[in-house]
Amino acid sequence: MRKPELAAAVADHTGLTRDKASEVITAFTDQISAAAARGEVTTLIGFGAFNIRNREARDGRNPQTGATIRIPASKTVGFKAGKALKDAIR
Repeated sequence: MRKPELAAAVADHTGLTRDKASEVITAFTDQISAAAARGEVTTLIGFGAFNIRNREARDGRNPQTGATIRIPASKTVGFKAGKALKDAIR
């Protein structure tokens, strides 16, 4: 499901217009992104939690040349599904 399809589903479920539903989705994702940038965990009870995970530096291989390269440490966003979401997909 892409954002326009999600906005249409939210609009149908809530009675909002598709444009308003799209604005709500954009505001929602912007707030999760801003919280992640600050290093905060965003928890939605029953749905899941978005958090920051640290990736250690590691060695990798260039697929074109086969040469060993050093991949630097980095941060990434993780998601851990909540119980209600896990139960819904089982």
